[in-house]
Amino acid sequence: MIELGQKAKDKITGFEGIIIGRAQYLTGCDQYGLVPPAKDGKIEPAQWFDEGRVEIVGAGVTAAAVTAPRNGGPNRDAPCR
Repeated sequence: MIELGQKAKDKITGFEGIIIGRAQYLTGCDQYGLVPPAKDGKIEPAQWFDEGRVEIVGAGVTAAAVTAPRNGGPNRDAPCR
């Protein structure tokens, strides 16, 4: 089972990151957003991959570890296809 917060890799490109979102489509092509670690202080945008391309490679982070006292707004990186 793919869960938010897990560390994952795209099987095709090797892109790695933490799963920060899931997009479920009517057509059944679900996608997961992976955000990579910052490089040289620069935050890279999340990239979205079809479920079949996502391979879990580590535990990542829990939702409790990144939850703030008050919920924020939507993420700046919306799913795109």
